[in-house]
Amino acid sequence: MPGREPATPSLVRAINLRSIFDVVHAGGSVGAPRVVRETGLSRPTVAECLAQLLELGLIRRAGRGRGLPGPGAQLYAVDPRAGWVLSLDIGREWVRCGLSDLTGGWVGRTASRTTAVTAAALIAQLRQVATHLLTEAGIAFEEVDQVVVGTPGVIRPGEGHFWLAPNLPGWESVQVITDLREALVAPVTFENDVNLAAVGEHTQGVARGLRDFVLLSVGTGVGMGVVLDGELRRGAGGLAGEIAYLALDMDAPAAQQVAQWGTGAFERMVSAAAIVGLARDRGLVDARSAADVFRLARAGTTAAQQVIDLVASRLAHAIAAVAAVLDPDLVVLGGGVGSGGGDLLLGPTGRVLARISPFSPRLAVSTLGSDAVLTGASALGLRLTLDGVFERAAGNGRFGEPAARGLGPGVAVAAQPPLDRGGSIAGQPAVVEGPPPAAILAGPPGNPEAMP
Repeated sequence: MPGREPATPSLVRAINLRSIFDVVHAGGSVGAPRVVRETGLSRPTVAECLAQLLELGLIRRAGRGRGLPGPGAQLYAVDPRAGWVLSLDIGREWVRCGLSDLTGGWVGRTASRTTAVTAAALIAQLRQVATHLLTEAGIAFEEVDQVVVGTPGVIRPGEGHFWLAPNLPGWESVQVITDLREALVAPVTFENDVNLAAVGEHTQGVARGLRDFVLLSVGTGVGMGVVLDGELRRGAGGLAGEIAYLALDMDAPAAQQVAQWGTGAFERMVSAAAIVGLARDRGLVDARSAADVFRLARAGTTAAQQVIDLVASRLAHAIAAVAAVLDPDLVVLGGGVGSGGGDLLLGPTGRVLARISPFSPRLAVSTLGSDAVLTGASALGLRLTLDGVFERAAGNGRFGEPAARGLGPGVAVAAQPPLDRGGSIAGQPAVVEGPPPAAILAGPPGNPEAMP
């Protein structure tokens, strides 16, 4: 049984503030009567909290409601300029950057080819791209509340460098994280790019609202984001979902070699490079990318269609193994291959899966495509920013100041049930018990080294 923490007045206020803010955030422009209905809080509590959110600078007055006789109710909306999240998606082929405001809406996005051949040059490119985007928006680095970096690889517990990022030269050096923090100025959180893509699909994509699904990302590399019971799962060492190392063919030479990190056995079977290799083996010598193979398959080229069928079969066998262990409701195909060739792969993958496995998860192609990682990074950054604001409110009870910049993330207060001034949760004693359900998936990134 988890220990119980008394609901101090500051904690109660912070929980109520967060609950009311979430209603305003979700509703666009809402009045106090709607907040009362959706939170179950008393009118005096709602009025007091709305005033405090105004003082904090998190919301603003947004006119009055219309449609009923008499004066309309005062409406409130999130002040978009009260907070800024900078999101970065780092890949071997592309660097993508996005700036979002406190509503979660995009202020600007940009994408550029990855030109760097060293870690230092890539960090310099990231700084340049971010600076350009912020300058266009009229925002200084010092005004950014949270930076979230989506990157290949993971940070294992107790270690301060990236693992499993072979496609980015020098990216596993212990100096990279320090240099990234210095280049990006604001508090920086690092998360695996495929995990962030799963967060994106969960919040705004094809898996929106689902509690159990996986995102199978196939592109330059191969990985899987795992969401179970509504929470992103990272595993004991942060390696959950590293499906690139799944060994499917027991007779293949790769399965007989000594186990080692690097390019995994399954990645060698279905990645973009593998697809090009399979195409060239079948005489398609002009195929230089997976996109070329997809184009030829859509045009009816028999050899290209054979490649699609083979890759689909391999994907189906991997999904069968995943489904037998995790039992997801949905498998999302993402990444450059999964999104770019999903229309070709979905049908044959489903047919093979139905033949070889009694499990029948639904299959779908990512609806966010190349925006999935940035979308997930923005969602995570917004939650971390708000967690910091309301955690500070719970810690010192000071509500009359503007929201501080650069607050670190916390999860203790986020998404707790609302408490009224009387100090009860749905009629229960005034306590905060156990881990709260996450508003946007689960918890902070799994490694303390990854935190600001």
